[in-house]
Amino acid sequence: MSDADAPDVLVLRKGTHGIPIEQYADVIRDRLPDHTVELARTPAAEREAIQNATFVTGMTLEEDLLEHAEDLSVFACAYAGTGHLPLEELESRGVTVTNASGVHGPNIGEHVLGSILRFTRRFHVGARRQRRREWRHYRAHELQGSTVTVVGLGAIGQAVCERLEPFGVETIGVRYTPEKGGPADEVIGFEGKAFDDALSRTDYLVLACPLSETTRGLLDREAFVTIDPDAVVVNVARGPVIETDALVEALRSNWIRGAALDVTDPEPLPEDHPLWTFENVQLTPHNAGHTPQYYDRLADIVAENVRRIDAEGVDADLENQVLP
Repeated sequence: MSDADAPDVLVLRKGTHGIPIEQYADVIRDRLPDHTVELARTPAAEREAIQNATFVTGMTLEEDLLEHAEDLSVFACAYAGTGHLPLEELESRGVTVTNASGVHGPNIGEHVLGSILRFTRRFHVGARRQRRREWRHYRAHELQGSTVTVVGLGAIGQAVCERLEPFGVETIGVRYTPEKGGPADEVIGFEGKAFDDALSRTDYLVLACPLSETTRGLLDREAFVTIDPDAVVVNVARGPVIETDALVEALRSNWIRGAALDVTDPEPLPEDHPLWTFENVQLTPHNAGHTPQYYDRLADIVAENVRRIDAEGVDADLENQVLP
């Protein structure tokens, strides 16, 4: 393929959430009617098309495919996380990398809110009694007046806080740089006494942070001993943010009221794992990220960045730029 035949945007073949990747290419075309958008649907097509492509978007970019890229200047990652990419190689080549931060805010925010309300009103108890055709009252809780701690104030954490605002709760945000503030009533860091104090007065603990050296094993045995025993843990971050053995011990020992887990460690969760057996655990298969609007929101980011490059050149500041 010659440079003249290279597409303005190359879409790689891997999709996500069971949504055909063709839909992603189509919505980019809708937003960029004056540009060429090519979908490489096979491994061979990817290797050929990427040789002269300058702007590539996809879920991942394997090193062996990157070796074929001669003119690549921008890789628009279609995931919010970029840890799975060969970042060192991309940086050494001078490739600009963007991510999909913000795409998941509305849907994961709704997933978190639904999980909190499920435990607040104990809908799982009602569903169990419905299956048994058992008309018997049970006690519930009230969200108003509760304290909700949101760990991670990125796009997802902000969306959670915004959706909690009408419910009359106190919110505590936890972030690496608390001096930046955020949409929570109180913002603290990960270090020191403040985090333990927050755990001790938390009714709902929402984990919406990246997995890092700081957050890996953040909820260990000591944290579960510290947290309010009436608290519910909601994890939409990554499984290893929670030490799984400590979580199982906490559930068995009634150190917490329950847990809503969209991610686990290990993942997928083995069929014989004890977490499947707890009635006060809600398990979803890493599904909070699913939304029918996923590709539309991705396409908005890609189209905006193509326009910026058209107007300002390859050195333009791009939306969601993570590298360099």
